[in-house]
Amino acid sequence: MSVINQLPFERPIYELEEQLKKIEQEPNPTPNTKDAIRNMRLEITRMKREIFENLDAWDTVKVARHPERPQTLDYLELVFDEFVELHGDRAMGDDRAILTGFAKLDGQKVMFVGQQKGRTLKERTECFYGCAHPEGYRKALSKMKMAEKFGIPIICLIDTPGAYPGIKAEEHGQAYNIAINLREMSLLKTPIICVVIGEGGSGGALGIGIGDNIAVLQYAYYSVITPEGCAGILWKDVKYANEAANALKFTSENLLKLGIIDEVIPEPLGGAHRDHRQMATSLKASLSANLKQLTSLPVDELVDQRYEKFRKIGMFHESVEGVEAE
Repeated sequence: MSVINQLPFERPIYELEEQLKKIEQEPNPTPNTKDAIRNMRLEITRMKREIFENLDAWDTVKVARHPERPQTLDYLELVFDEFVELHGDRAMGDDRAILTGFAKLDGQKVMFVGQQKGRTLKERTECFYGCAHPEGYRKALSKMKMAEKFGIPIICLIDTPGAYPGIKAEEHGQAYNIAINLREMSLLKTPIICVVIGEGGSGGALGIGIGDNIAVLQYAYYSVITPEGCAGILWKDVKYANEAANALKFTSENLLKLGIIDEVIPEPLGGAHRDHRQMATSLKASLSANLKQLTSLPVDELVDQRYEKFRKIGMFHESVEGVEAE
């Protein structure tokens, strides 16, 4: 990994790994050299565990945005047996920020919906850095309704800082289309599994985020707003993004405690960007287990449970004549 892609708190790990690499390349290693290699490997493992078990919320955001973190296309290749892409919203165009199509998971046909950021500048420009337009959400919903028609489960991979914030997107009904998706996904008579694989920002994530099982990767985040956006509103300066991140309580651990999500999927030691295949294996195991469980439920029971699940999220207080009631 290039130095430019190393996060500040990761550098001691990479420095030690570089030293280990040089020692391992030495010809004719002595018993002392072998002991040094063994001890260094143990130290690297200890260091990874210590650093990543103590990440704060802002550090977690940095991991979630890591340029080498596996994206939707990577999981399509590593997790699913095949994928046939379906294009367009039948109204305006084909938003490349959202990929849709038929896929197979352990022989089970599913409708796949996922947000793609892109890696190269060309890909990111085509995908709008994972920020979908109204046509992207219309495309996603039309394919989900097709899945419902044929009784096919839906899998959504979420990875976006938010919906596209441009004027044209608003003029074309950005908020309206996201709201329609929220309503319609809550009523779809087929299992829906949603996984936040990186960033889960604002309505852009919610637009494909209503499901029967909501999971978040260990070092992903799921929030009503990005830390920078929150800092800009509350502190009037993005330099307070660190404080905003800690206040928002959007890490996987906090989300599970608050009942926002159903599952945290563990990442490889050092983060998903360190081992794409191991991360894909963990994701596949989670998807397969939840798919098996949800497809066994009667459709009406599934929809009722989904409704109750989202009704229970959050708390509010009412005060009547000075008497507070929860």
